[in-house]
Amino acid sequence: MDYAVARQRMIAEQLVRRGITDPGVLRAMATVRRHLFIEEALSGRAYSDCSLPIGAKQTISQPFMVAFIAEALELKEDQRVLEIGTGSGYQTAILVELGVKVYSIERNRTLALQARQRLESLGYHRAWVRVGDGSLGWKDKAPFDAIVVSAGAPTIPLPLIEQLAENGRLIIPVGEAHNQVLKKGTKKGETIHWTDLGNCVFVKLIGEQGWSC
Repeated sequence: MDYAVARQRMIAEQLVRRGITDPGVLRAMATVRRHLFIEEALSGRAYSDCSLPIGAKQTISQPFMVAFIAEALELKEDQRVLEIGTGSGYQTAILVELGVKVYSIERNRTLALQARQRLESLGYHRAWVRVGDGSLGWKDKAPFDAIVVSAGAPTIPLPLIEQLAENGRLIIPVGEAHNQVLKKGTKKGETIHWTDLGNCVFVKLIGEQGWSC
């Protein structure tokens, strides 16, 4: 399989056709080799418009959703981003390609170690991965210019709001276990201005400020 051709087809058919226009995001999506972030047995579907299993009952998000969120974050070079739910590290790599520093939390130790090793081997040295409860954020590294949560929460975790910098953006799926709304909050002083970005389905955010199981 010619993965480079598959990536270009993904850009044209899944992203540009559906409204992704940010040149930096499109460049990042064209650069990161998604097939290296999944099991070899699934590599033939690496650039399909779907999520794929990565073990531990977790998934790698569909390319469009990754690009859509990256664009909505409105990132600028050298900003600090907190990622909740490292998973395979694919979205982490996309964010690093956008020129930001990424602090990523994964609750599953095996996935976290695999992602850390994968990112290091591919040269993504501006990403730091640790094992922990993502619903509590990463207080020692706050404040963050942006926070992205790659798991659905029943409510918006207060620690994440507290760890946002002024004008910081938080993107998080909120709702029921199998049906959420992707929300974007922008911090202005003591107020968070919210907008809905559409319906979505993510795995559960497990943690003190998320689902119990």
